[in-house]
Amino acid sequence: MLESEMKILVTGGAGFIGSAVVRHIIEDTKDSVVNVDKLTYAGNLESLASVANNERYAFEQVDICDRSELDRIFSLHQPDVVMHLAAESHVDRSIDGPAAFIETNIIGTYNLLEAARQYWNSLDNDKKAAFRFHHISTDEVYGDLEGTTDLFTEETSYEPSSPYSASKASSDHLVRAWLRTYGLPTIVTNCSNNYGPYHFPEKLIPLMILNALDGKALPVYGDGMQIRDWLFVEDHARALYKVATEGEIGETYNIGGHNEKANIEVVKTICALLEELVPTKPEGVVQYQDLITYVKDRPGHDVRYAIDASKIERELGWKPEETFESGIRKTAMWYLDNKAWWSRVLDGSYSRERLGTN
Repeated sequence: MLESEMKILVTGGAGFIGSAVVRHIIEDTKDSVVNVDKLTYAGNLESLASVANNERYAFEQVDICDRSELDRIFSLHQPDVVMHLAAESHVDRSIDGPAAFIETNIIGTYNLLEAARQYWNSLDNDKKAAFRFHHISTDEVYGDLEGTTDLFTEETSYEPSSPYSASKASSDHLVRAWLRTYGLPTIVTNCSNNYGPYHFPEKLIPLMILNALDGKALPVYGDGMQIRDWLFVEDHARALYKVATEGEIGETYNIGGHNEKANIEVVKTICALLEELVPTKPEGVVQYQDLITYVKDRPGHDVRYAIDASKIERELGWKPEETFESGIRKTAMWYLDNKAWWSRVLDGSYSRERLGTN
C-alpha cells in the first residue's frame, strides 16, 4: 500500500481537534478516514459537513469503552494507523464530575489499546511493521511551571493537577506500557492549548467572543495571569498527521504554538479585535473590555504551561504557520461568519436532532 493511500482510524473525530484532523486528511491528503466518535455533547458532525460525503470518509458512532464494537470496526475497516483523540477534555467538568473522565480517558484507552493489539497481531508481517498507534495527549499532564523561562520538554516529569490531566496522564502511561510489554508500535504527542474554528463554546476563546457579541460578562478566573501556549488547531492537525505518518515508534513529540499569553491578555486581544470587526455593540456596552469580570479562581488552577516544540521541528520539520495574532483574527472572523454553527450548539439543537429529541 502506498504511503499516500493509508486508512486512518481517528477516534473522537467529531470533536474540536479531531474534526480538524479529519478535515485535513480528507482535504489535503489522499488517505481515507474512519471516524469513531460516541457523539457526546462535544461531538458535532456539523463540523465535518465539508467532508461528510467524501468517498474516503466513513463514520462509526461508537463508544471506545465498547470493546466488541471496537473489534468489529478493526475487522471491518482494517486501518493502517490509529490516531486516538477521543477524550473528555474540559477541566471544569472534570472537577464537577470526574467519573466520565476516568471511564473514557483511562478505560476507553485501555479498550482501544487491546482492540488494536489483537488486530495488529492478526496482520501479515508487512502490514504489522507499518502499523502505528498514535496517542494524542496534552501538556497538562506535566502540571505547571514555576519559573517564567522554563519549558515542558518530552522528558519533563508528570505532575497532573486536575482529574482531567490525571486521567490523560494515566492514558499516556498505558500507551507506553503497551509498547514496552507487548511491542504495540505507539507514539505519543502532548500539545498546548488549541484554539480556532469549530471550538466548543464553553472554552475560553469562543466563550469570550460569543459573550462579547451578546453583551454578556467575560468571566476571567482569579487575576487572569495564568499563562498558556496557544496553538492554532489547523497547525496542530498538520503536526499530528506528520507524527502519525513520519514519527518514530516509541517517541514522544511536544507540539506547541510558540505563543505564550496570559489569559487576561487573550481576553483583551479579543476585545480589541471585536472593536475593529464589530464596532456596533450590544445595547449598553461602551467598550467590549468593560464586560471583563474577575471571578473566583478554579480549584488547583495551574499557573503556567509552555511547550518546547523544538524536537518535532528538528526531527520532523514541523513548525506552526500561524502566529497568535493571525490565528486569533482568523478565529474571530470564523465565529462572525458562522453563526449558524455556534447558535445551534448554544441552543442545543445540534444535539437534539442527532438524538431524535425535541
